[in-house]
Amino acid sequence: MSKKVVAESPLQRNSLASLDQKLAMAKRCSHEGVVAGAKAAVLATIATAIPTMASARMLPWARANLNHTAQALIISTVAGAAYFIVADKTVLATARKNSFKRPISNIEA
Repeated sequence: MSKKVVAESPLQRNSLASLDQKLAMAKRCSHEGVVAGAKAAVLATIATAIPTMASARMLPWARANLNHTAQALIISTVAGAAYFIVADKTVLATARKNSFKRPISNIEA
């Protein structure tokens, strides 16, 4: 069987290039969100771990009621929430910023 050779029109080439640009921009936006979320999670872990562990050692109520599992749950919940909130806000802000840029047109007049 022979393959059919179909010539692409400039409009089709432009739409494929535009799709590639959109995919690359989406990948970059999500990568920025992941990096920002990871940084926020690290900071939230440190900011939560210190007071949680200190209170579990010093306060009588916390010593009686917060075992190691509860302390880990508190710290990991805060870290996870910080990651998802910051990552989502970063992706949305980057997408909003990029939506106002003028699209690049490769169509010849």
